[in-house]
Amino acid sequence: MSDRSLLEQLYQSIGVNPHDLWGRLDVARIEIHANRVLGVHLVPGLEVEAESRAEGIAAKIAVRPGAQLAHPVQVCFGMIPDDGVQQIELRIEIGADARAGVVAHCTFPNARNIRHEMDATLEIGPGAEYAYFERHVHGAEGGVLVVPKSKVVVRPGGRYQTDFELIKGRVGRIEIDVEATVEAHGTADVSARVSGRGDDAITIRETAHLVGEHARSALCTSIAVRDRASAEVFNTLTATAPFARGHVDCKEIVQGEAVARAVPIVDVRHPKAHVTHEAAIGSVDAKQLETLMSRGLNEDDAVDLIIEGLLGGKRQRLD
Repeated sequence: MSDRSLLEQLYQSIGVNPHDLWGRLDVARIEIHANRVLGVHLVPGLEVEAESRAEGIAAKIAVRPGAQLAHPVQVCFGMIPDDGVQQIELRIEIGADARAGVVAHCTFPNARNIRHEMDATLEIGPGAEYAYFERHVHGAEGGVLVVPKSKVVVRPGGRYQTDFELIKGRVGRIEIDVEATVEAHGTADVSARVSGRGDDAITIRETAHLVGEHARSALCTSIAVRDRASAEVFNTLTATAPFARGHVDCKEIVQGEAVARAVPIVDVRHPKAHVTHEAAIGSVDAKQLETLMSRGLNEDDAVDLIIEGLLGGKRQRLD
């Protein structure tokens, strides 16, 4: 199968016409299938170095100091075959006062025995802003193990935002691990929204260390599990500097024989720091369910709509 055919199938699985995207010279893109880089298009201010290796891909993405990327970088990576391993080692550097966003589509539409690993390190420079939106498409039977790990440093006055969402298919197994260190006047917002069913297994670890004055962070997770699926969420937020502020928010809906666990840890080590947390685990709200069913929905459709509302959020689009 040709490289172009592989890319077209990857894009089609996420509902994007690649020919429209390829015609946009003002939009940067990075395209990866399995452990091969198939396409890179850059815009001023953006630098990418990518190397295909036998065991995976090593890539560095840098945004030059002061650069303002007008459109999010479009990253498409995944695998069309139903089995295999994809390993990505990623280094991201956002220069001082730069502004950039990334929309990453990770797609395994035919997955039966797929393992995807990503090991990322990020440095958000002083006064810089970086937003990363990761959207996953999996096969109808799950069949995929996703293990993304990120270590992030937010320098003074920097802003970091990351959002993970499964938009199609079964989870399979997901093990997300994000750890951010936030310096003075910096911000780190970390969120994830995942719905599991069957025998899906979800593990999410979100950690933020507020080490500078006026550092901010919010760790927000919304999970729904049904059938025999399981979910474990570990949110840890530490504040060791004056006027640091943080919040942990975990919401989980449990249906059928599913199991959910939430472990919020709040660690405050300065009298002028302030951190809050909220965790809620329970079934679908009976009043909401009754209202929707009174309007003609059956129980399954009503549950789906309530879960969609819980997991809903504004998705980043190509602009």
